[in-house]
Amino acid sequence: MEYEKILFEKQGRLAFITLNEANRMNPIGIRMQREIVQAIEEINNDDEIRVSIIRGKGKHFSVGYALTDIDPASTVAWQLIEDRKGNMLEDRNRLYTISKRWMNIWESPKSFICQVQGNCLAGANDIALVCDMVIAAEDSRFGHPGVRGIGTPISAPWTYLLGSMRAKRLLLTGDTISGKEAAEWGLITMAVPRDKLEAEVLRMAKRMAAIPNDMRAINKYASNKVIEMMGFRESIISYCELNAIGHFMPTVKEFWARVGKDGLREALKWRDRDFEEIEEFSSYQNKSE
Repeated sequence: MEYEKILFEKQGRLAFITLNEANRMNPIGIRMQREIVQAIEEINNDDEIRVSIIRGKGKHFSVGYALTDIDPASTVAWQLIEDRKGNMLEDRNRLYTISKRWMNIWESPKSFICQVQGNCLAGANDIALVCDMVIAAEDSRFGHPGVRGIGTPISAPWTYLLGSMRAKRLLLTGDTISGKEAAEWGLITMAVPRDKLEAEVLRMAKRMAAIPNDMRAINKYASNKVIEMMGFRESIISYCELNAIGHFMPTVKEFWARVGKDGLREALKWRDRDFEEIEEFSSYQNKSE
């Protein structure tokens, strides 16, 4: 596969996957997802590579899934739902396919660092939070505004990393927190000043890469196993099922009806109508059109 939506490069023991649609704030569409998976396969098959850095080009890591590109949140998929030609099971299977793509990061014997600047929102967290470390700029933003009227997350690290109360603080409001707060809460590994972000990520990556692949792999598996014993994999399946159910809720149906009638920007304004940051959220998510 030729890469169009990402940049992939190797520098000795390190590999870099860069989301490459900076002019649209790096929305994660189907093509980009498949390219990320292909890059992970290349990394897994290269014995020299030890640590990989996933990052976004430009001012933002990513604003999440491309709302007009990704199943099931595409106009075609939603027309099928409205026409009753689609069904909840098909929707759940599409969502689970997406979540399985990101589990390639979780299951890889190689180590992954997610480098975050600017926004890391909605589906962008599905990638970031399955990486082995997340290092972010202090002024970056983490959150899932889509819970206000589009659906639920399709991966479940939120509660595992934050605990129930703080996870609900974000997922019952759609609010965002800064990279500094995310580090203090335990959602990410650390936050640093934005002008020191790249240097800190490289410093950490090189320290990790000083350990041979076999030792890092076994310790990664050991750490992940604890989370899996707490039901992590089963919770992902549940999240996909609940998200599919949510897509048939009246609020979500009205959101997509408004997208069809008035366009994505106006639909987002309607979704965020009772929040003071309405213009901010509507503006950046509209960029993913």
